[in-house]
Amino acid sequence: MSNKNISEGAACGIDFGGTGEGAACGIDFGGTTEGTAANVTHTEETFTSLFAKETTGDGRFVRQPVRFDTPFGDGEGQLPVEAGRYRLIVSKACPWAHRQLIAFALLGITEDIVSIGTVDPVRPDKPYSDWAFTLDSDGRDPVLGVKYLSDIYLKTDPAYDLRFTVPAVVHTATGKIVNNDYFHLTYYWETEWKAFHKAGAPDLFPEALRPDIEALNDVIFHDVNNGVYKAGFAASQEAYEDAYDTLFLRLDELEKRLAGSRYLFGDKITDADIRLFVTLVRFDAAYYNAFRTNRSRLVDFPNLWGYARDLYQTDGFGSTTDFDAIKRHYHLCCVPSNNYRLVPKGPDLSIWEMQHDRR
Repeated sequence: MSNKNISEGAACGIDFGGTGEGAACGIDFGGTTEGTAANVTHTEETFTSLFAKETTGDGRFVRQPVRFDTPFGDGEGQLPVEAGRYRLIVSKACPWAHRQLIAFALLGITEDIVSIGTVDPVRPDKPYSDWAFTLDSDGRDPVLGVKYLSDIYLKTDPAYDLRFTVPAVVHTATGKIVNNDYFHLTYYWETEWKAFHKAGAPDLFPEALRPDIEALNDVIFHDVNNGVYKAGFAASQEAYEDAYDTLFLRLDELEKRLAGSRYLFGDKITDADIRLFVTLVRFDAAYYNAFRTNRSRLVDFPNLWGYARDLYQTDGFGSTTDFDAIKRHYHLCCVPSNNYRLVPKGPDLSIWEMQHDRR
């Protein structure tokens, strides 16, 4: 398996919120002051301030790198594969974190093997990008005892100066992050954690197909998964249009590919399907309007739409999809012009249960 670093980097930690000049990268975070996840004011000023370090001179979005990428395994310097040793922190709004939840569900990795902590999809009111544990009864993660994701990152590395991102794997005994390499994490669950898979678990990363899956995943990441963000976070018309055109060129190609195949690699679900699904399921509810990727909706692609419904109706996909979290995060935290904090009422979720006729 390739362990190369993905240059466009590190998962969900992007935020346009806060109320003042932020400290998303390289600015003193000032500890862990109190905040509330419900009262964020999003402005163009904070959008520019918090996001400047990931925007090129010509307005292109270049995602920050992964900081904690030690692989799981039994080799020297690798992370031990042990039940009960780790806690996975996720946001149900985040596509990179959603991939982990789908993999866990399909493979049967239960909470007694790797426990799961969930942050609020709406950002806390802080002048930098953070996630809060306000979904828990006392506003603290019940295992790690912290209020904010930043608490964990700064405990791990007090000099950490990037955004605080999910997914993050935490060593529960020390409360420190051991891996936030969202690009490779599903590969580890699928291979290194096989001893903990349920009986009859699918082989999501079959050895014979690994080079092909990795190659397609790389394309899907750059042009689709991260492509929507390149369009949504572009700071120039040229950068936006380039990302937009590349995104729809790739979706058109995938539409054709799926005309003759139930899944991306034949009649079996693989890791590649997980990665494409998490973007497709968010497309019409979030990206189409919030990120201005509005040439076509998902429902306008007959094969992609049928494929997405097929996966949604498969155990592990729809059951881990939280449209409320998705809508609240993207429309309240990623649209600086949404001054009245409106959340779209739709979509009608019954359309996701419509017959798909995929065979």
